[in-house]
Amino acid sequence: MTDTVVRFGVVGAGSVSVRGLLPHLSQPDLHDRLRLVAVCDPAPGRAEAAAAKFGCQYAFTDYSDMLAAGVVDAITIATPIGLHYEQGKMALDAGVHIHFNKTMTTTAAEATDLIERAATRGLKMVASPGEMLRPHNQRVKELIAAGAIGTLCWAACGAAFGRYHEEERVRGGADPLSNIDPTWYYRKPGGGPLYDMTVYSLHALTGILGPAKRVTAMSGVRLREREFAGKMHPVDADDNTLILIDFGDNLFALAYGTPAGRLTEGFAGSYFGTAGSIVGRKLNGEPFDYPGRDEAATHSQGDQILLPHVVGVHRDIEEQHVWEDIMQLVDWIRDDTPTIVTAEHARHVIEIIEAAYRAADTGQVQELATTF
Repeated sequence: MTDTVVRFGVVGAGSVSVRGLLPHLSQPDLHDRLRLVAVCDPAPGRAEAAAAKFGCQYAFTDYSDMLAAGVVDAITIATPIGLHYEQGKMALDAGVHIHFNKTMTTTAAEATDLIERAATRGLKMVASPGEMLRPHNQRVKELIAAGAIGTLCWAACGAAFGRYHEEERVRGGADPLSNIDPTWYYRKPGGGPLYDMTVYSLHALTGILGPAKRVTAMSGVRLREREFAGKMHPVDADDNTLILIDFGDNLFALAYGTPAGRLTEGFAGSYFGTAGSIVGRKLNGEPFDYPGRDEAATHSQGDQILLPHVVGVHRDIEEQHVWEDIMQLVDWIRDDTPTIVTAEHARHVIEIIEAAYRAADTGQVQELATTF
């Protein structure tokens, strides 16, 4: 471990940043490892307000200006998903390490380009969500491998979009830090439940079962308008998608991203075998044990408090799982120990999503080319 203090910047002072990333990164217990020095957002007054509230030295409205200033060693990109690829390229070309909020890019080709650029420049990238850092997902993988449910036959995972983002506490106010518009989630590229929510369960599913081989899907826009702040907004990003995933040897899974309803327990998957099932955090209907389970059950943030860096004050700040992924990058920069929260895993999940949309458009099964 070195004594390097990483100069950190936040790109995008939207909901995830205001509620979670900026509060985490500005805590004094981190000053031996990182300093939050810059925030960037083009919305009028937002970067300045965030910098004042969270103690950043620099506030930028132009991303190019932030990179050109040379004041950051690493950034977290927390902008709308459709912007991540171009912003990632610019950061790597400027010699800056990156944490990507989910999802890293919208296509596997974009992800590959970023991975290759980072390798060429000797830079580090971590791409959320780091679902396999969670103890319950590690335990599910162990249970399946040990034959606890016999021969695994199929699995299911997914999420429903609902109105989650529209009702976040930073949406309905009058100042720049509380009037954050969520309507980009309704638009291509990068909108819709797959890139934003199903991505969590796909990271866990593939982390537990390994890389997938091929996919097919049906997908489209079910709700063509959505209401926010008293106005109706058109939707062009697919919001209703069912994916069939082939893991090889006739092991299949169903993944979904929908406007409403669920088949599974939160973002946790369901796994069905010849001798039983794992549904959420239950083995054959009974809770299974994993490190920290009882402690997590008593905390409002649940299993997020079991992540390695979520200690002290960080247990009571929102978005602990994203904060954990950022700290995976910081540790990697400082001591050169790679993380399991890899860009390669993120690329594989992105390819599943991209291929699902292509399968729905063409009616053809799509072979997958990536692995991790």
